[in-house]
Amino acid sequence: MPIKWVLHWQPNAGTTVNTQILTEVSQCVESINGVKEGRWKATLSFYKPMLREQANALEFPRDFLGISLQEQPNKYYFVIRGQRLILEAESSIQTIMEKLQSYKTRVALNFEGFQYQLGDFQLRVGKVVPIHSESLRGIVMEMEYLPISSWEKSHQIVGEFFDIWQEALAKRSLPGHFVHIEPIFSEFGLSDQYTSQHTAVQYASIMAQMIATAQSAQAVRN
Repeated sequence: MPIKWVLHWQPNAGTTVNTQILTEVSQCVESINGVKEGRWKATLSFYKPMLREQANALEFPRDFLGISLQEQPNKYYFVIRGQRLILEAESSIQTIMEKLQSYKTRVALNFEGFQYQLGDFQLRVGKVVPIHSESLRGIVMEMEYLPISSWEKSHQIVGEFFDIWQEALAKRSLPGHFVHIEPIFSEFGLSDQYTSQHTAVQYASIMAQMIATAQSAQAVRN
C-alpha cells in the first residue's frame, strides 16, 4: 500500500492551535493546486483497565491506544508504545471489549477533515477533537505518496515534497509549523513494506508528542 507520513501542528511557544490556522493550512493546499476530494476521518481511543483490585494496576499498560482508520473500516489497531507492541484485529473487537468489561475508553478523539489530490500525492488535513465536542485539540496532516510502498525508497521524494510544502506554508507567517516524527518501525516488528500498522504507530507517536507539548505549555502558564 502507499506510504504515508502523519504530521502534527506544533504551535510556537506561548500560542495555541485555533480554527483560523486550520483554515489557512487548507487554503495553502488549494493554493498549490490541491484538488479537494471529500472528507476523511480516523478515531483514536485511550483505554484504561477495569481493575477488580487496585493492587493489580501495575500489571496493565498505561499507554494503551486503539485506532480505527478510514482506509481499513473492518480493522482495529492496538498500540502499546511502552512495550513497542502493535496488533491488528477485526473491528468487532471493540464490542467484545465492551462486553468483557476489561478495558474502558478514557478519552476518544476524532481526526477529521478533507482529502486533497496533488499529482502522485494525497494530503489529508484535519482537526483533532474529542468525540461529542468541538473543542480543538490539535491539527494533523497525512501526506501519502501513491506510487511507492517502500518506506526507505520513498523517503527522499516525500522529504523533498515536505520541504516544498513547508516553504509554501511559511509565506503565511502562521504561529507554528508541521512536525514529522519518525518512529523506528523495526522496534514494533514492522518491515520496510508499508502497511496500515505503520500508520497506527505514527498516530500513537504524534499523540504522545501532542500531549507532551500541551503539558509543557500548561507548566509554563502555571
